[in-house]
Amino acid sequence: MERGAVQSSYDNGELFLRLFDVMLIVGVLVLSILINDGRVGDRFYMLVTTALLCFQLSARFWNLYGTRQLLPFPEEARQIAIVWLTVLALLLAIGFALHVTSQYSRISLGVWVLAVPVLMVSLRVFLRYRIEHNARHGVGIRILAFVGANRTADLMAQHFNNRIWSGLRVAGVYDDRAVKRLEISDLSLVGDFAALVRDARAGHLDSVFITLPIDAEQRISHLVRDLADTTASVFIVPASYILERNHANWREVAGHPIISVYDSPFFGVSGILKRIEDVAVSSLILLLISPLLLAIAAAVRFTSPGPVIFKQRRYGLNGQIVEVWKFRSMTVTENGDTVVQATRGDRRITSVGAFLRSTSLDELPQFFNVLQGHMSIVGPRPHAVSHNEQYRVLIHGYMLRHKVKPGITGWAQINGWRGETDSMEKMVKRVEYDMQYIHNWSLVMDVRIIAATIFKGFRSANAY
Repeated sequence: MERGAVQSSYDNGELFLRLFDVMLIVGVLVLSILINDGRVGDRFYMLVTTALLCFQLSARFWNLYGTRQLLPFPEEARQIAIVWLTVLALLLAIGFALHVTSQYSRISLGVWVLAVPVLMVSLRVFLRYRIEHNARHGVGIRILAFVGANRTADLMAQHFNNRIWSGLRVAGVYDDRAVKRLEISDLSLVGDFAALVRDARAGHLDSVFITLPIDAEQRISHLVRDLADTTASVFIVPASYILERNHANWREVAGHPIISVYDSPFFGVSGILKRIEDVAVSSLILLLISPLLLAIAAAVRFTSPGPVIFKQRRYGLNGQIVEVWKFRSMTVTENGDTVVQATRGDRRITSVGAFLRSTSLDELPQFFNVLQGHMSIVGPRPHAVSHNEQYRVLIHGYMLRHKVKPGITGWAQINGWRGETDSMEKMVKRVEYDMQYIHNWSLVMDVRIIAATIFKGFRSANAY
């Protein structure tokens, strides 16, 4: 659910969290310096100003203050750790560049570095506990209800019921249909549409989600008109199968909101930004790794017969055939209608090729494909044409991953879905993560994927 739809008690405390985090960063540093050094010098102001700037940038980059009601506590704690580590890395880089690291007490900084994230996490634990405690006793809660008993209502109700600490409570579902026709599982039937309007007018409901099927236009229209005489917030929710299976999102055409079912995110300005990112990053990387490319090419050429570069036909943007370059890692160069995936202990893999594949160094020539415009730095990994033809029949929506250019690295790869796909489940998960990337793309997401690839994406137990 997008931010601003249903504000939980935790969301309403966002400004408090922001202010508290800033106070922690400043206050803990001041106390630590006073206790260990006895006074706060001029160097303190430069450090705290830089730290706050780095923190605000990192918090925004990692979406620390995003939609909290969607985020389980372990994930929020992990985000705090990532943001704080990013701040420390930036401070160290700046400190070494300016040669000022020796001017600060290591004890004072050590206490500050450890205490700030611990206190941030502790505050959030306390805040969630208080909100959940209040919610269990009926204090500060917001009551939600659904209109139309179906899978969509059930999924949303499960989401809210699993987050008691959000301060949101589900009253149940209202429906005019016969009980035997209802698709209720965990939701309780509260009453019919007339009861809904009465409860809303009496102030018993804070938010109403209309989850009726799209063909119930007349009933929806009557409900919206009747609920206009209440203080309840009203939302019309598309059927879950539209949003879940097709990774849909909202667009606007000629002033009318529409649901985009199959689409590419790279049109207009987004497409230009994506291309600038690809050209800039690939050019820089090729410049930096040119000696490594020459060394790998020589190793491939002199350790086994065959070409240095293996060019394989793959599906590119919109299903167009492109040639993807790799350093040859096998004794064969299969590129026909049948391509056998590499398996553990595959005898076709050369000794040099085994190392290249396990470290993903065989993929480096694909930066030239990026400059050619056939690939992107980040995107769904390209599969052999024969594999595409196989899986497009078996996996619904498989070809939608070709609404964008294939990438050297991707969301699926940094989440562990790379290497051999020896089961249908693995390929389904890979496609699922590819579609998540297409649906949620942003430049920030690309930077996060590139950073994750640098730190953990070059080696994998599944790559051989």
